[in-house]
Amino acid sequence: MKVGILTQTLHNNYGGLLQNYALQQTLIRQGHTPCTIDHTRIDKVLWLKLEVSRVKARIYHLIFPKRCLGPDYVASKHEESIISQNTNYFIDKYICRTKTISSHKDFLHIAEDFGFQAYVVGSDQCWRPEYNRSFLKEMFLCFAEKQSDVKRVTYAASFGKDEWNLPLETKKECARLAKLFDFVTVREESGVSLCKEHLGVEAQHVLDPTMLLTKEDYIKLVEQEGELQSPGDLFYYILDPSQAKTKFVMDAANSMGLVPFTVMPKYPRGYRSKKNIKDNIGDCIYPSVTSWLRAFMDAKMTMVDSFHGMVFSIIFNKPFWVIGNAGRGMSRFTSLLKSFGLEDRLINIDQPIGIYLKKIINWDSVNKQKEILSEKSKSLLKGALTN
Repeated sequence: MKVGILTQTLHNNYGGLLQNYALQQTLIRQGHTPCTIDHTRIDKVLWLKLEVSRVKARIYHLIFPKRCLGPDYVASKHEESIISQNTNYFIDKYICRTKTISSHKDFLHIAEDFGFQAYVVGSDQCWRPEYNRSFLKEMFLCFAEKQSDVKRVTYAASFGKDEWNLPLETKKECARLAKLFDFVTVREESGVSLCKEHLGVEAQHVLDPTMLLTKEDYIKLVEQEGELQSPGDLFYYILDPSQAKTKFVMDAANSMGLVPFTVMPKYPRGYRSKKNIKDNIGDCIYPSVTSWLRAFMDAKMTMVDSFHGMVFSIIFNKPFWVIGNAGRGMSRFTSLLKSFGLEDRLINIDQPIGIYLKKIINWDSVNKQKEILSEKSKSLLKGALTN
């Protein structure tokens, strides 16, 4: 069956890229031919607003070229191609996708041109309004509404948070479209009640797509790319850095006798100035996806404030600590940790007293649970597309 996947925009997001890769691999193993509908984040109306903000940012960075704070400096297309060269390599090599589209009409044309027999929406916060300002209704397959002969399925669709705040009319339209789905699954336990409350549909709780593959699947990827050994053994992956987080990581490394390292550019998006890009663009380049995976292979401990950082710590059986990241949605963390009985790995660095860094995880129990939940999740996906 030819399956169109609709997920978040493909960009410099290791977890986002790997969940898409994993879902494609799972569908291939189930006998399907998947292809991701590649789209930008914005439509033309929002693009105009973005251009205004870009002008403001450029004026700011013209006046304060060395500052990283303030409006984020927007790289040119050429600069962005350099910054994203490694993640783009992974996308080009490992993810089957359509041409990049950027309008509501483009979605209609894709539906007509590709002849998809089924659509799978998910995962990675595809139903979170803040992350899909332009194409939220497309995430409910509005463009395929007239295709009566296709399967409509969600796999691990995520709201990202415990609430879903939308204008009433938009919510009604999403609910109407949701009722056209043949089967709905969500990534967070809270998503089950959100679907019932806001969309009027029943949903089942499943694992993130990355957990449908095994550690050996990811090691094979790393070996294919010939990734070199990591430069340390305490891997920290912090999306929202702060002095408190840095201190906590460094103190932990010293306490455990480990060498801290990360796999992120020196100047990631949101924390770079015009001068960083113009004078030190090499320090803005995102490392390869497989070097990020290699970090989990080599680490003796991980510290993350990222959902997928937590996921891959579990997959690779690495002692890990999750620093709560409320701004990115806590339900994603608590739901998964609860599924594996690992709630105590979520910490508050504002009150670090009493954290026993050497606390052991019962990986036999965790791995057995992962196998059970993975098989159940794959079975639900298979059944949704074949029944």
